[in-house]
Amino acid sequence: MDAQTNLIILFSIIVVGFLVLDLGFFNKKNHKIEFKQALIQSLFWIGISLVFGFLIYIFISKEMSVEFLSAYVTEKMLSVDNLFVIMLIFSYFKLEEKYHHRALFWGILGAIIFRAIFIGAGAYIIHQFYWVLYIFGVVLLYTGVNLLRDKKEEHIDFKNNKIIKLAHKILPFTASHHNGKFFFRENGKFYFTSLFMIVLMVEATDIIFAVDSIPAVFSISQNLFVVFTSNIFAIMGLRALFFLIESVLHRFHHLQKGLAFILLFIGAKMLSGIFGIHISSFISFAVIMFALISSIVLSLIFPKKI
Repeated sequence: MDAQTNLIILFSIIVVGFLVLDLGFFNKKNHKIEFKQALIQSLFWIGISLVFGFLIYIFISKEMSVEFLSAYVTEKMLSVDNLFVIMLIFSYFKLEEKYHHRALFWGILGAIIFRAIFIGAGAYIIHQFYWVLYIFGVVLLYTGVNLLRDKKEEHIDFKNNKIIKLAHKILPFTASHHNGKFFFRENGKFYFTSLFMIVLMVEATDIIFAVDSIPAVFSISQNLFVVFTSNIFAIMGLRALFFLIESVLHRFHHLQKGLAFILLFIGAKMLSGIFGIHISSFISFAVIMFALISSIVLSLIFPKKI
């Protein structure tokens, strides 16, 4: 087997193994995730991702390693943007903290499945029609401009949400979380709980965000191995990151602008190919890291006015 195949096997063992241990051992019972536990898990996933990137550097190539890290950082920033919306969902449904992990676990498990489908479809389309990458570039420029102007999550209207309305039409729901269950049987009838609705909303949110993240990652690399592994590693660390910074997330308000800058840069990079201009993976990584660090530093120097 070649090095890439071995790394795919290692990646699969890490992801599947942790998912099994997470639900089957560490979090059998519904409970609030403490800061220390969230910190350990977040550092674990960041560390594992960096090690994986280093292994790509050793066994495959320096350029692919840089592409992986660039895609990972970009997806991580998009995931942080996603956390704002998830917080709003939990707040709207008044979800108790002890059920947060359960909702995120199943929501992210579904996200992994959908990302695999979207990435596979995207890779096939790009292989058949390379010019689609230029469309991705336009999409990223459009998204970047919108992010500079305002925040997507400020305009969410849960009362008139089409997903919620459609789900209520198709399935019988109850307003109760019913001790962390997704559905239960009463008087011979099945009912779905609000926790099931929350997971549906988390899944729908990820699908919406995938419209930005999938083109962004494909704009960095068209290597299916790089795109998929970087995407999933970023998503796997999303739960721990949620519990780690949910109380201070709004302090990093300039992350939105940093992410907008990255999307604008990546979009412009893709469109520059039309004119025969090539921007190396190393320059792309430097620009992405500069945007990330700058947005964090600016958020701390110039805190959001309350």
